[in-house]
Amino acid sequence: MRIMVFFDLPVATLKDRREYSHFRRFLIKNGFIMLQESVYCKLAQNQGVVDSISESIRKNKPLKGVVQTLVITEKQYSKMEFIIGTGNSDVISSDKRFIEL
Repeated sequence: MRIMVFFDLPVATLKDRREYSHFRRFLIKNGFIMLQESVYCKLAQNQGVVDSISESIRKNKPLKGVVQTLVITEKQYSKMEFIIGTGNSDVISSDKRFIEL
């Protein structure tokens, strides 16, 4: 599964910019990768992991703006179509990053 986070946060004041930066750093620190400027994505093994990630996002949400999440399957994610530009096939954004011992 993938959990995608979409956000539109104000950056009009210094406080707004700080909250935006704090939220963005929170996402990156917690393993999200940037798909577009305000669209981040993370691989999750099951619904329990998705629930804990969602709860963590709720606890770290900024005071203003809009933050949305969407959970999709790997099959749905793999059907993403790039109309312009190209996709980046880093190992970090795939399930190949898991190591079996």
